[in-house]
Amino acid sequence: MDIDAFVAVHSRDWARLESLLTRSSRLTGDEAEEVVALYQRAATHLSILQSAAPDPALVGRLSSLVARARSTVAGASTPARRDVADFVLRGFPAAVYRAAPWWTAVSAAFLVVVGAMAAWVARTPEVQASIGAPDEIATLTRPGGEFESYYSTHAASSFAAQVWTNNAWVAAMSLALGITIVPVLFVLWTNAANVGVALGLMAEAGRLDIFLGLLIPHGLLELTAVFVAAGAGLRVGWTLIDPGPDPRSVALAREGRAAMGIAIGLVVVLLISGILEAFVTPSGLPTWARIGIGVVAEVLFLVYVFVLGGRAARAGHTGDIDPTAAGDLRPVVA
Repeated sequence: MDIDAFVAVHSRDWARLESLLTRSSRLTGDEAEEVVALYQRAATHLSILQSAAPDPALVGRLSSLVARARSTVAGASTPARRDVADFVLRGFPAAVYRAAPWWTAVSAAFLVVVGAMAAWVARTPEVQASIGAPDEIATLTRPGGEFESYYSTHAASSFAAQVWTNNAWVAAMSLALGITIVPVLFVLWTNAANVGVALGLMAEAGRLDIFLGLLIPHGLLELTAVFVAAGAGLRVGWTLIDPGPDPRSVALAREGRAAMGIAIGLVVVLLISGILEAFVTPSGLPTWARIGIGVVAEVLFLVYVFVLGGRAARAGHTGDIDPTAAGDLRPVVA
């Protein structure tokens, strides 16, 4: 191939394409169509040069031109870091904020069940006897017993991983089963009953301070994450019953995508609670310091949701994906 002749024939097209690309944001409709045609032509030229007569300098120049044209024609993708920042600062907190009526109701109901169960266990010897023999209950509640040793038996790092996995599983089950509603209520009931029984037994043994000192440092954030997951799951389930003004499939898709975003965000929240449970709860810090760390973590999460998330929700963010990536919808009659 005669490189000089090839360049002489096609250099005018390349120069024209480069000129158009320098003002790609101000192109007219005809010029945009010209860019597409010149881009396709330049891509063909590049292919010919690479296969028939490779010239490193010319191939490099034309490769750069074709790449710029491709970006203009196809549209530049949003950098991943921008997507992550948008999710952290707007998408996730907005989705949790929008689901707040559901997970705050779940929180209140859970605490009522825990309190009622704890009072029933603490005041009723027959219930305690049905839970276990006196020596078994003593093994659980005595100083250094199973309840306390649970947090320090294993190495902190492996315990954090175990706690994180278990809590993430509970949250995932709550989200995934939310569309059926009843299984989520069963999961919540089971967890509330377990916490209530432990609280009642420790209170009856006069060790309520130990129970709260071991539960609050990590439990506030951990339980909040579970409540958020359950509330978001129930919201999806209710959308199946009452989709509102949108078609049921559209409403379910929107809320389902937002719930999946919540699931991703809760992985990080539960990781933090797992670290607190493994490293702070069994630490030698004073009880007030351990509880203070747990309270600070919870307050920071709530501020993140209700301040940052509330602002994002009022600005129109829902936690759903960008409308341009959600696909087209078939028109329907209202």
